[in-house]
Amino acid sequence: MTDAVGSLDTPDAQDEAPESQKKTRKGGKRAKKGPLKRLALFYRQIVAELRKVVWPSRTQLTRYTTVVIIFVVVMIGLVTVIDYGLDHAAKYVFG
Repeated sequence: MTDAVGSLDTPDAQDEAPESQKKTRKGGKRAKKGPLKRLALFYRQIVAELRKVVWPSRTQLTRYTTVVIIFVVVMIGLVTVIDYGLDHAAKYVFG
């Protein structure tokens, strides 16, 4: 079977650098920062992600909320009817 497009069996010339020239990372980027800086970075990342969110308009939010409430009421009614029917069926069968 063939390899994926662009893959080679031999490493590139830049990957064949001697061991003494390779840089080793200890702990990654987090090891260099204190806990408060990591917390600040986390907060900034949260804010950046929230800015990417497409928030619904007021009318969309009202419509979605109404649909959810109606669905919940219908499901409550359905479960109530089924429960009532099974209750009467059990009383009829078992006396």
